[in-house]
Amino acid sequence: MTPTTTITTGLEALYLAAIDSNVSLVTAVAGYPITAVMDRFLENNTDVNVDVDVNTNTTIDAKWMTNEKVALEGALGASVSGRRALVLTKHVGMNVLSDPLVTSATHTIGAGLVIFAGDDPGVAASQNEQDSRWYGEIAEVAVYDPSTPQDAYSAVVKAFELSEQVSAPVIIRITHRLEISEGALERIKRSQHDTHKVVFDRSIWSITMRGKHGKFHIESYPKLVEEAEHTPFNRLTMGLGGEGENGNVGIISSGYPSALVANVLDTRTNVSHLELGMVNPIPFNTVREFVKAHKRVLIVEETEAFIESHLCVLDNVLGKKTGHLPYGQVDVEHIEYALDHINNDTVVKYTDIQTIAGRGVRSICDDCPYMPLYHILHDLDVMVAGDLGCSVRSAPAPLEAVDTGFALGSSIAVACGFEKKGIAVIGDFGLAHSGIIGLINAVHCGFDVVVIVLQNKVAAMTGGQDVPDLTDVVRAEVADVSSFDIDAGMDGTLLELINKKLGKRGVSVIFVKGKCRKY
Repeated sequence: MTPTTTITTGLEALYLAAIDSNVSLVTAVAGYPITAVMDRFLENNTDVNVDVDVNTNTTIDAKWMTNEKVALEGALGASVSGRRALVLTKHVGMNVLSDPLVTSATHTIGAGLVIFAGDDPGVAASQNEQDSRWYGEIAEVAVYDPSTPQDAYSAVVKAFELSEQVSAPVIIRITHRLEISEGALERIKRSQHDTHKVVFDRSIWSITMRGKHGKFHIESYPKLVEEAEHTPFNRLTMGLGGEGENGNVGIISSGYPSALVANVLDTRTNVSHLELGMVNPIPFNTVREFVKAHKRVLIVEETEAFIESHLCVLDNVLGKKTGHLPYGQVDVEHIEYALDHINNDTVVKYTDIQTIAGRGVRSICDDCPYMPLYHILHDLDVMVAGDLGCSVRSAPAPLEAVDTGFALGSSIAVACGFEKKGIAVIGDFGLAHSGIIGLINAVHCGFDVVVIVLQNKVAAMTGGQDVPDLTDVVRAEVADVSSFDIDAGMDGTLLELINKKLGKRGVSVIFVKGKCRKY
């Protein structure tokens, strides 16, 4: 087909690549920076769950899912029945879907299955700053780390093809800066998938579990290594050479920082640059030759020292571990500083610990209906487990309402471990996401805990998505369930209700209903 070239964003490139790859199903769990990708599939739809591309007449079934594990499992179901599928999750969601992900590579799949892992370098809107590239090693699947809209588009198209060749999912790491970046895009429009329909091959069941793992390393993994070594997404730009302070210096980069490196090297033409668009498996032959050819090699990547950790036994490799670059988000000034100190074996620079006072507090909305509840929790002399929803923003001063916030859906199980009976605060989305398992376990094991469910009927932190109503489910499991409408007024009755529950043995649940003012 004849390609067409336009200027577009990384976000639009990802969307168009899914269209042109004939994706049938998109499953997603909201969260920064992945919500924007899913919104692109859902905008301007006549049916909220269907997106139609007028250029290709491709219909995509796009659905918000309850949690990331079921999002991947639904995509696996599509794959084994011959439908290409795409999973959208933020980086912490990779933790939730890792169970079926790790198994899927040796189980084998059918049609192409790709996971967009939205990382958050700089922690703009997340509870941690983890690096999704590590899941490529854990699950032994391919990981692409594109730097431009064109690379993002091409990586998606190639990822679906590679997924079918090796019968395993493929991960593409994206970030907000990639989504909003602009660049030329050459798009090849396709009305349908270019290959035959690929379905699950049940002959895999004639092989033992150990045999499946062996088969994967004999047949599939070598294809991944071959792709990593020869993919066009790995690009080499040799410097002009020359003596002087930065003579014979090389940079290895991946992801959006590669675009920053390219900008820096506009004025440092004596520095070579190896951009890795595919980072798992690491293309060791390519990397080894590059490192051998340079006296000093700087690894520019975010968030963790993923590439660097494979090379740090070499004395001439520098990066985060040597202090030349910070962990987390990397910017142009960081790269410039590292190059200015490239002849130092170690650098002591990025040692400041950022505090809330220096950054500003991401606080509860002033008109939040649950503000009276947070004041009650602050005054109670009990431990309070918070959850990864709006309630976690009540942990810092001045509210200091909840004490912990480990993961979405975790508060009930955390509170079960308290030395004395305490309180778990959880949003209704957190309850549906995974907290319901903690509640079932609390009842089954006979723990003493008061569960306060913030029932605002939306996922308020991620865009106001609808939330399942689990009231009847909870009543079927828990004997002591109460409801309280916080919008109807306080009059001290909520405090009395909480104290009453704290004085009882076993599990008690209070649904505190309130209308989110934001949605």
